[in-house]
Amino acid sequence: MIAVFVRALAETWRALLIWTLAISAVMMLYLSLYPSIGLDGQMMSLLETLPPSLVNTLGFDQIATGAGYAQATFYGLLGFVLPTVAAIGWGSAAVAGAEEQGRLELDLAHGISRSGYVAGQALALVARLLWLGVYAGVLLALVSAPFELDLERANIVPQTAAAVGLWLFSGSVALLVGSLTGRRAWATGAGALVAAAAFLFNGIANQRDDFDALRVFSPYSWAFHETPLSDGPSPGLWPLWIGVAVLLAGSVAALTRRDIRG
Repeated sequence: MIAVFVRALAETWRALLIWTLAISAVMMLYLSLYPSIGLDGQMMSLLETLPPSLVNTLGFDQIATGAGYAQATFYGLLGFVLPTVAAIGWGSAAVAGAEEQGRLELDLAHGISRSGYVAGQALALVARLLWLGVYAGVLLALVSAPFELDLERANIVPQTAAAVGLWLFSGSVALLVGSLTGRRAWATGAGALVAAAAFLFNGIANQRDDFDALRVFSPYSWAFHETPLSDGPSPGLWPLWIGVAVLLAGSVAALTRRDIRG
């Protein structure tokens, strides 16, 4: 397992560096604008001209505060999309991609157990996303004062846990489907479908109280409906991370019970 974990990280460090730089660029671009458009009321004036349904869908109703602005402009948009795309790509490549390239069969022929292979790949997926989440959290803490966000530093920890858990959920779905089918396209499609459905259900639930039940089916709502960056740890972290653990454990079980295509 450790050998698979180390090799997986070594083979993807360039991609991880690029995703890290992308997150840096997005955070600096959006968060640096807060003093000029968030504090003097220009943003709220602009939002008053937009349809309320659009504002609620994007979570811009709390944008007047530093925590709400960081949530709406980074964690709720590109800070959700970019790491989720990376997670789905890594999750689908871990087993299904290796199987389609013929590498999986070769690795298993060299004495690596199936469960150890998937566990090593799952651990690498967690490590990459944890790096992106912690990096974003540290950068957020560093720019909080210069950009006048006035964030509670203690709340950055649960916010990071929520963000990493949300990204990892879609990546774990891709890993599970890849372990079940051995087909990268199906794994990528499943991860993307779950991510899109999570965002869509949360957006619909934000429209009316009648649709609030949809939050039960949205990992996005589990992560961010209680706004951990403003209010601290939320109950939604538990189902989010339990779901991730179940998906990763299911990936290990799936590959041990399936014939591998040579």
